Amino acid sequence: MIPGIAVLALGYMMSQFYRAFLAVLSGDLTTDLGATPTELSIASGTWFVIFALAQFPVGLWLDRYGPRRMTAALFTFGAGGGVMLMAFATTPLHLIIAMGLIGIGCAPVLMASFFIFAKAFPPARFGLYSAWIVAFGTMGNVAGAKPLAVLATEFGWRPVMLGLFVMTLAIGLAILLFVKDPPTDDNAQDHAIPGGSFLTLLKMKQLWPIFPLMAVAYAVPAGIRGYWAAPYLSEVFGADTPAIGTATLWMALAMIAGSIVYGPLDRLVPSRKWLNFGGGIVVVSSMLVLAIWPSSSLGLTTAMLVLCGFAGMNYPILMAHARQFFPPRLVGRGVTLMNFFSVGGVGVMQWITAALIRDETILQTPIVAFQTLFWFYVVVLSLVLVLYLAARERPDDKPA
Repeated sequence: MIPGIAVLALGYMMSQFYRAFLAVLSGDLTTDLGATPTELSIASGTWFVIFALAQFPVGLWLDRYGPRRMTAALFTFGAGGGVMLMAFATTPLHLIIAMGLIGIGCAPVLMASFFIFAKAFPPARFGLYSAWIVAFGTMGNVAGAKPLAVLATEFGWRPVMLGLFVMTLAIGLAILLFVKDPPTDDNAQDHAIPGGSFLTLLKMKQLWPIFPLMAVAYAVPAGIRGYWAAPYLSEVFGADTPAIGTATLWMALAMIAGSIVYGPLDRLVPSRKWLNFGGGIVVVSSMLVLAIWPSSSLGLTTAMLVLCGFAGMNYPILMAHARQFFPPRLVGRGVTLMNFFSVGGVGVMQWITAALIRDETILQTPIVAFQTLFWFYVVVLSLVLVLYLAARERPDDKPA
């Protein structure tokens, strides 16, 4: 399984890159395509919403047939086709369609890894291994920050997209060659529950308090890193593309560090619930500082973005919390359902925030616009954290 997981990790790194790279290219896309901040936010949100909706067929395929063929096909033709379309885009609509195709292509990559972890490795290791692959994949955030800014400045963004097209095709082929489907689980426990579907999971009350936090927790750092950091730093602080690349690079590095740290913490902290709750409180605190002092200094702002990125990467631990309640025969649909809430939440939050702070508000009163954004994040994340307090745990499934 190891070579296949390594290839999937590379695919997930590209997935992280594609969900975040618009922040750095926003200036070029505005100049060349006439894309407004709202249109760019919609394009970013489209990636997440299409990605989220694709989780339902992805989950069904994982449980019925395994990850190899489906992941290879979608990543090659979906992500590859979207990147090629973007390289030759001439309007913002082309950009939006391209981001949707890339979202379809990236949809199965991380879930294929989680499915293999759940089927082929001990349950107590699920959180740790999930955190490790998320940490590795988040290096795509790093590549989509300062390195992308340098390459786009040196060669132009369209040649860079053509290079990404070639990389995407190569990884798609490697997935087909090296990923192995885990053995089918036909034991009695696997068939203890008759039938079973996404509806079965949605009816499980143990998951209800987890759904809202899953939908919002990652949406805050992903939304800021993926798009809002660029117009915020540009309009409020006058930052240029290299400066934006540097700030988003620090946030991306913090997101990697957060993923790495959460993995061991899952084994050291006796409660996944309180680990997730504590991380959420830290993110709320960072957003509160920016809401109160949105333009105090670039140093304070960067520090709060770094703190948000670090503490906001508890996605693997939230997934591990929910994984404890999945029936064995519904593992594929379980992880994709939770991913639907997580990634779909990012897309919906992007659309809401785009409607909340419009282009004219950003241009005329940028401080007020982004102050509104940060207060929105504070309120919504605080509400779902309160709901999460009702979540149950199964300490018997925690590692010793």
